[in-house]
Amino acid sequence: MANANDILVYLPNSFKTIEEQEYINFLWESYESNYNNSKYPFAFIAFHMLYMSFVYFEVWQIKENRTADFEKAMIGFSKDFENKLLTATTPFAFVDLGESNFIRFLKLIGCDNAQIGGYTTSVKSRNDAAHSNGRIFFNDKTIIDRKVDEVLRFVDDIQTHSQPIIIECLIDFLKENYDRDNREYFDDNDQIREILIHGNYLSQKDIEHLLTFDITQLSAEPNYVEMEVLFNAFAAEYVTE
Repeated sequence: MANANDILVYLPNSFKTIEEQEYINFLWESYESNYNNSKYPFAFIAFHMLYMSFVYFEVWQIKENRTADFEKAMIGFSKDFENKLLTATTPFAFVDLGESNFIRFLKLIGCDNAQIGGYTTSVKSRNDAAHSNGRIFFNDKTIIDRKVDEVLRFVDDIQTHSQPIIIECLIDFLKENYDRDNREYFDDNDQIREILIHGNYLSQKDIEHLLTFDITQLSAEPNYVEMEVLFNAFAAEYVTE
């Protein structure tokens, strides 16, 4: 089975709701079941949906942490549609925008037109596999393995481009949440899980990158000591051997 399960470390470490977790689990199980039973077109459709979910989570991080840039990128949208995207409470609300057009939001993290063109090839492949056109696409294990590897290269490239925004969300979190008396949860780990991890839909890959952050970069901040305590709580909770 190619390296398809590699996509799981790029998807959220945990979710705000059980329904979101169940949805991602369903997609993965659908991919795995169809792949193991040589139903490769349906396996690819499920894998593509995992890929698009990843893109939604990446754009959610842009929306939450670079809201002004996100707003500017919606020039030409209707006022109602713009408001719907801005007030969305889950990344899955982004499904209302066509996939190829939606992927263009990744230009906000430095992906150029050539890269965007590559990322959207999976949309065409999904369309080829999903439409009732009398043809069976990806009817060979070698072909779908190659397509999965291609998508994983896109995912890793997008992840690399998103690293600066991930650091931004950590810095903002530390600056805004160091005071236990003025935040949603008194316990550090509860605040980290709900506001940092769930609020930004952080993946294992995101977390690994955040663990490399040098907290001393914030030593000039007036509340540095409290921020360092919060960062150390994050590191202790999420570090892996």
